[in-house]
Amino acid sequence: MSLLPAFTRVLATTLIALVPLGMAHASDDNVKIGFIVKKPEQAWFINEQRAASELGQEQGFSVVRLAGEDGQQVLSAIDNLHAQGAQGFVICPPDVRLGMAIANRAKQYDMKVVTVDDQFVGGDGKPMADVPHLGMSGYKIGEQVGNAIAEEMKRRGWDMADTGALRISNNELPTARERTDGATQALLDAGFDKANVIDAPQQNTDTTSAFSAASPMFSKYGKFDHWVIYALNEESVLGGVRASEQYGLSPDDVIGVGINGSGAAFAEFSREKPTGFYGTVAVSSTMHGRQSAENLYQWIAEDKQPPANTETTGTLMTRDNWKEVRKELQL
Repeated sequence: MSLLPAFTRVLATTLIALVPLGMAHASDDNVKIGFIVKKPEQAWFINEQRAASELGQEQGFSVVRLAGEDGQQVLSAIDNLHAQGAQGFVICPPDVRLGMAIANRAKQYDMKVVTVDDQFVGGDGKPMADVPHLGMSGYKIGEQVGNAIAEEMKRRGWDMADTGALRISNNELPTARERTDGATQALLDAGFDKANVIDAPQQNTDTTSAFSAASPMFSKYGKFDHWVIYALNEESVLGGVRASEQYGLSPDDVIGVGINGSGAAFAEFSREKPTGFYGTVAVSSTMHGRQSAENLYQWIAEDKQPPANTETTGTLMTRDNWKEVRKELQL
């Protein structure tokens, strides 16, 4: 009896074992990806993950939704995805400086990774261009916020000299800094006095931390008759608005403009009486979720690498038009 067939079977088995994990996955029809977000309870990220899952159902791949609120949780999530046979993941990191660690863990498992919203930063402090990214043009979005505030101030007939600008931001997060820098510059270009821009550093990016950061500023700078409030997102602006209410300011003396276009803004616009939250620059979180998931899926299934950096802009949403804008952007 010839030993050749047996040898052939052994050789074939050996060759299969030597095929890199990523190649084996790429040839598998059952593509599975992860979608990791830093704040799973926030409406923006809920929208993104849901949109990615819906796209997966349409196109025949599965999406595992996971939270990554700190570095350890992110690495555990990646381990989890590897154990489930995922070929890659989309991530909005809790800290952009974790980029190298996350990319290395993905490489260890031969998994593809793309970022959404917040872009990885390398050890040199520059964006990691080798990891495909989809996000907002932070500075341009910020300029839209500043221009919207300036136009509303003009419409209300406010004197800029009597107006304070509360800039709530986490300067450790490049995305936050870009957005608030853009808003500040737009206000300065409109004639606002730089001395009237008040910084309120926040520890996190939610309403509670923004409230804590904003509250003492109204008392400290009580000389201003009016206030404008801006930050990296709606939740933070709402924290500032709630602080202004606690201080006793009338909604007519406050103009808060956020960024995103999520449930937090919808709830505020639905209140019976207007508040100091004037508007938000809405960006389609639905589009971000679908597009980033589709980019990753095509990279895995078709070896089509996504663009290095894709930037989106937004649409001003106010109490008057929020339902129409929401429908248009599929929020």
